[in-house]
Amino acid sequence: MIARQKGVDYFRAGVLGTGFNVRGFNSAFNPKNLQVNDNRISSLVATGLPLGALGTTIKEDIERVELILGPTATLYGPNANNGLISTITKDPRVSQGTTVALGVGNQSVFSGRLRHAEKLSDKFAYKITGEFTQGTEFDYVDTVYIGTDPRTALAKTELDLNRDFKSVKGEASLYFTPSAGNDIIFTYGGSNSSNIGLTNAGRNQIKDWKINFYQLKYTSPRIFAQFYYTQSRTDSTYAMNQRTQNYWAFKNAGFSDAEASKRSYAESWFGTQATGFALKRGALFQDKSNRLNGELQYNNTFQGVSYVIGAQYQLDQANSNGTYLLDNNGAGVDIAQVGGYLQLERTFGTKFKVVLGARADNHDLYGFNFIPKGALVYLLENGSVRLTYGKGIAAPTILNLEGNLFGGLVLGNGSGFTIRDIDKTSGAITESTINPLKVETLQTFELGYKSAIGTKFFIDGNAYYNTSENFLSPLINIGANTNTNITRTVYKRGDALISDVIPGTAANGAATVLTYLNFGRVNTYGFDLGLNYYFSNQFSAGLNYSYFNFDLDETDPNNDGDKNGIVNKIDLPLNTPTHKMSLALNYSGKKLFGSILTRWVQSYDFISGINVAAASNPDIFQNLAANPALGLPAEKYTLQEGKRYGRYFNNGPLGGFVNVDLSMGYRITDKITVAGQVINVFDSESVREFIASPYIGRLYQAEVKINLPGYKKM
Repeated sequence: MIARQKGVDYFRAGVLGTGFNVRGFNSAFNPKNLQVNDNRISSLVATGLPLGALGTTIKEDIERVELILGPTATLYGPNANNGLISTITKDPRVSQGTTVALGVGNQSVFSGRLRHAEKLSDKFAYKITGEFTQGTEFDYVDTVYIGTDPRTALAKTELDLNRDFKSVKGEASLYFTPSAGNDIIFTYGGSNSSNIGLTNAGRNQIKDWKINFYQLKYTSPRIFAQFYYTQSRTDSTYAMNQRTQNYWAFKNAGFSDAEASKRSYAESWFGTQATGFALKRGALFQDKSNRLNGELQYNNTFQGVSYVIGAQYQLDQANSNGTYLLDNNGAGVDIAQVGGYLQLERTFGTKFKVVLGARADNHDLYGFNFIPKGALVYLLENGSVRLTYGKGIAAPTILNLEGNLFGGLVLGNGSGFTIRDIDKTSGAITESTINPLKVETLQTFELGYKSAIGTKFFIDGNAYYNTSENFLSPLINIGANTNTNITRTVYKRGDALISDVIPGTAANGAATVLTYLNFGRVNTYGFDLGLNYYFSNQFSAGLNYSYFNFDLDETDPNNDGDKNGIVNKIDLPLNTPTHKMSLALNYSGKKLFGSILTRWVQSYDFISGINVAAASNPDIFQNLAANPALGLPAEKYTLQEGKRYGRYFNNGPLGGFVNVDLSMGYRITDKITVAGQVINVFDSESVREFIASPYIGRLYQAEVKINLPGYKKM
């Protein structure tokens, strides 16, 4: 359904992996689109990534999904920056009964789902849901390069790759109505998932990642209050790229296969087996993080002005057992944030409506932020015209702020750094500082129009202009030094010596520390158009088109994200197509229903961390040093299709395809429905939608859904 919406970059990274982005700046590790389930933030604690396949909701329990384009931070807080997707589940008092669904498909896919809901009395109701899904991803293996020089590095396959995926998930809710219009709702949800996850540093083998939440809500006509607690647990998830490199470092030094495999989770070997040494280069990701959220909201009307006022609290308790965070080896990182918001709405006469809103947030690490918004709406007979302004913030995640990956090679920038330069001749010492991270900001002006024209035609369009500042840079070695007369080290992180942060580091600091910086400014703009025509009550068509572009000052050194002296798309990768379009034909009769969806996505470059999927470009290059021992001269190594670039093989740009999906179903009786769908009907090998992923071949699925006796939709 999300693929059918205007303004959305929808992608499929495999059988299981699907995702979306709104209005550019996508990546393989994208926390800028907020996902909310039943008013509950649905993201991982340490990384801020949407739960996605780790979620607990089954589709039979979904009442509706609300998709909002652009910033919605005023009401929802940090990271409701590019867009918001809010899922609302069914009320057991409105949708009662038992539903069982069984589905099968190619790639050994099997899914079984159950939903049962019952109203016991005027005061009590409950529902229970559950799902089991398993299957096998496409036969795709990512390449891992052993060695830093692309002229000599050896290509290896991912170590111990397991393409099978499996998940168990479910929720249970109890509804209590002490008096009419007042509800107290308690919900528990849990999941256990194993699959393959994509990141900026290669793919992760996710093993038994568990999510649990406990939510208590109170709703009434004037007051909304909630408290919920989220847990995230995994013991054996690991980074396949790093673990493979570690393994081959041991193997190439002469260690046995068993020894190399065992030690590859935590360290890498440098030198020969006889004279070398091991360093921490941990590939294992463990997690026992928790999040505590509370919210109180009140709404009313005063002298013609409707208002909503609220406050929110969040406490993140991130804990990686010392595997990927600066968490005192399992003591944890506790970070709190508190926010308050106010929204006012007033109608003037019969034609104009004004909406004003503001939010104030304070975060333990990145500080205070003020987030305003406003809208002027002109009401038409069958629609409206609106002019809106909104601000969003993309907050750095705990991983960005307090990360400690691969034995201190990557450190989060939540406290800033001190750089020390020592003149080799005079011995003079000079120090400079690098500021800690602050939030990325987005300001959006948008003009929208939607209207019904006659009784059959509906149009919905918007045009927008964004200004984005203080991007999060790619990982940069802040110890890099081109002056041969200077010895440069990263001396401190905040007030702590690097030698205390990374045990084993020299007292004078580390020559190599990769971290994140804020940089740059870019303007983006575009428009989205949706057209729907209803030929009859049963047959309709929907056409969506989106345009996206940007304006980047390549002469401004502040836009040099990787600090290599050149401003190009490596610094600010938009990672979104300029043009995309979809056409859907839908039929829903008394018995038969179905849809044909055709999507066209223009070819576009996608660059994210080590991942490169781009057209050949001589302006993007690596400067390679000479290697006299192998007779290799210094050279400029440019970005080319069908060739390695950096630590990744570049298969060329994404998109550039037309994809056709088909779905059909038949209601055999009021109780039994059969349905099926085919993704990529023509099995086109051009449908390659995401990095570190195969082309999406034909996928088909069939299922039967049974509403058992007692099913009642009121």
